[in-house]
Amino acid sequence: MTTRRSRGDGGLHWDEKRQRWIASASLGFDPAGKRIMKRGSGKTKTEAKNKLKEVLRDHEDGLAIAPTNYTVANAVNDWLTYGLAGRDDKTVETCTILCRTHVIPGLGARKLRDLSAEDVDRWLATKAKTLSTRTLQALHSCLNRAVKRAMARDKVKRNVVELSAVPTGQAGRPSKALTLAQAEAVLKAAEKSGMYAYIVVSLLTGARTEELRALTWDHAFLKGVPNADPPIPPHIAVWRSVRAGGDTKTRKSRRTLALPARCVEALLDHWVDQGWDRLAAGDKWQENGLVFHSAVGTELDPSHVRRAFRTAIAKAEGITAADWTPRELRHSFVSILSDKGVPLEEISRLVGHSSTSVTEEVYRKQIRPVIQTGATVMDTVFGHSPEGQSLS
Repeated sequence: MTTRRSRGDGGLHWDEKRQRWIASASLGFDPAGKRIMKRGSGKTKTEAKNKLKEVLRDHEDGLAIAPTNYTVANAVNDWLTYGLAGRDDKTVETCTILCRTHVIPGLGARKLRDLSAEDVDRWLATKAKTLSTRTLQALHSCLNRAVKRAMARDKVKRNVVELSAVPTGQAGRPSKALTLAQAEAVLKAAEKSGMYAYIVVSLLTGARTEELRALTWDHAFLKGVPNADPPIPPHIAVWRSVRAGGDTKTRKSRRTLALPARCVEALLDHWVDQGWDRLAAGDKWQENGLVFHSAVGTELDPSHVRRAFRTAIAKAEGITAADWTPRELRHSFVSILSDKGVPLEEISRLVGHSSTSVTEEVYRKQIRPVIQTGATVMDTVFGHSPEGQSLS
């Protein structure tokens, strides 16, 4: 005689509404006293039983696997909502744009438990046809962190994104530097604009745009300290940036830079102009002590700086304004110093790099370390001038 199963032991039944077989099993009770039921469904009895076996195996392995309809989009949205807490607003905005534009449209509909390394490889390969390597790295990072968060919350067994390598993408916009003649043309064209002081200080000190946007008058010593022993020349203390927390890019980026006379003159004029800006803004003015500011005294936005910079240099001779960005003033600073024979170690200190290797890597097109000693000696030994003429 067949023994009837006990209440809650589970079983197999046909769900008329879903038109599927449902296999179920009871696994006891949760802390609240509610029965824990695990189910698997399928179009056939065998399929339903196999699904239940998979669920039970995951449970025994300590994995409370998410519902089978949990998708990559669910994981990404969860990460964007909760995984970026405490991050800088700009970081959150960038990650959101990347995920909404590329990750979710490309992989969002895929069930997370079915996502494979091959899926990620194919997706990245497709993106590599139109995006830069740096953007591909950012996309891979966003997806990787989203799936890693899902795995930590038992939504999936493993993170297959870590198994995929980032392919080489399209070449990014090449960096370039102004020649000395072009730099003079830029300064001349910008002389009557509101961006003149910003351009002069950026070009003649090599400060990053993010550092200049955070520079305050408290850190600008236009008269120096003449009574010190020895006297301290006019300088700016580059100790802050617009990064999260106000920190500079690295610890060595915190540096004090002497100001060329042209910078001092431009900043003194700019200080006077700021008084007129404050008067024009009236009650709308927000005092933040910033050297470079918006029309109402607030911090400049990167797009604002870029737009104002291109407007200021629009009439520069031999320059197409749309081809240049403010950060290339820093590249130009490095290039001009290198052309004048300033040692790489000194350039690295001035631009606030952690080591000379960073300077060489970032500004390899601007650095021209022509070591002439060997050539000079060999010309003397073997009797030929640099033009190929005999010295005898």
